[in-house]
Amino acid sequence: MDLQLRGKVAFITGGSMGIGKAAALELAKEGVHVAIAARRMPLLEEAAAELRRALSDTPDAGEVVPVAVDTTDMHSVSTAMARTAEAFGRIHILVNGAAHPGGLVRSELADADPQGLLQDIDIKVVGYLRCAKAVAPYMREQRYGRIINIGGLTGRGSKQLSGMRNVAIVHMTKTLSDQLGPDGITVNTIHPGVVETPHIHELYEKEALKQGLSAAQVEANYVKATPIRRVLQPEEMGWIIAFLASPRSASITGESLGCDGGLTRGIFL
Repeated sequence: MDLQLRGKVAFITGGSMGIGKAAALELAKEGVHVAIAARRMPLLEEAAAELRRALSDTPDAGEVVPVAVDTTDMHSVSTAMARTAEAFGRIHILVNGAAHPGGLVRSELADADPQGLLQDIDIKVVGYLRCAKAVAPYMREQRYGRIINIGGLTGRGSKQLSGMRNVAIVHMTKTLSDQLGPDGITVNTIHPGVVETPHIHELYEKEALKQGLSAAQVEANYVKATPIRRVLQPEEMGWIIAFLASPRSASITGESLGCDGGLTRGIFL
């Protein structure tokens, strides 16, 4: 399927690693010019160089450029968006992914740090809002836009207090889809499952200490609990994001999609 993405421009926060970097690769393969954004420029430059090498054999691949941004600062976000629009002429796609993986508050109430929770919400929830606010004028002007928010499965369960940030993102997604829909802009959230990223191995180690198991046993238990019986790969999230970023997904907005291999057992209507 031709996703009709060639020549479009994407801004991806959390783009230096993991799902953000995978999304950048898949979009660039489709001919999208991509700004990967995060706080640390050395990591961004390294990721951009890696992506360019991966794209070297892809005809008509889009450009990949690193852009420094702090999503807790509105001025930083607005400046990064303006630089991207100046470089490429416009912005069609926003992928919101900047966050502390797993959240800063994963403990019981007695040990929960309120400041950590506030930081989680500032970075992930308010940070996503800042980026949407900054990019919306560009999208409204061209009457086309796609905003894809990366949520998390903790928002669909009660195991982690940090999951409330993912619940808030779903609410924001639906609200913004109402506000921006008349201008041709869709807004959706994806909830990745257990995805093979550097951070997932940190999670295995933490859970191993809690449960008195090895990291390998923790991973095996996740696999056993997943109906498709495997850990997901970052590029699988990239494929989903590329579709949601495309004109082909125009009828889908305000939705929250579990991309978890069936790990979530709830029924969401």
